[in-house]
Amino acid sequence: MVTVGTIVWLSSELMFFAALFAAYFTIRGVTPELWELETAKLNVPFATANTTILVLSSVTCQWGVFAAERGRVGRVGSVFQVGKWGMREWFVLTYLMGAVFVAGQAVEYVELMHENVTIPSSPYGSMFYLTTGFHGLHVIGGLIAFVLVIGRTFMARKFTHEQAISTIVVSYYWHFVDVVWIGLFATIYLIQ
Repeated sequence: MVTVGTIVWLSSELMFFAALFAAYFTIRGVTPELWELETAKLNVPFATANTTILVLSSVTCQWGVFAAERGRVGRVGSVFQVGKWGMREWFVLTYLMGAVFVAGQAVEYVELMHENVTIPSSPYGSMFYLTTGFHGLHVIGGLIAFVLVIGRTFMARKFTHEQAISTIVVSYYWHFVDVVWIGLFATIYLIQ
């Protein structure tokens, strides 16, 4: 039931982001010359590197799920033996990569503010910060979920099926956040 509920909830989140995409393209269609001017200020190589980190974090998250499905909550060897990592190690790595992504977004916001791309400066600035900001809040929500799942494994005496299910549910959310970002990245940075 938790898995089905999560999928239904993520469907509603998909509708929310679909509305943001619709608003983005509507405002872009009304002021195309503004988009040409403002998108030239984007640091596409930096955003590409940041996107790569987020996408790779989805891979590490899934490896954590595989470890949880095998019942391996923690590593069985040295920390340098990646093949023997458990769910905790993979989720900690995923958390760190997600945190780097959020920090990268913050750096990009500061750079764009110096270029006078702000929420009140133009419709472009409003849509850029609205879409990427809401996505960033979703990433932070995922980071909180990782901390809760990892913390729960330390609190419990035994790694249970329910904990494995919560690991899978968190991975659904994280993969969703990644897929939404790929769409946003293509829309904002590549379709100029």
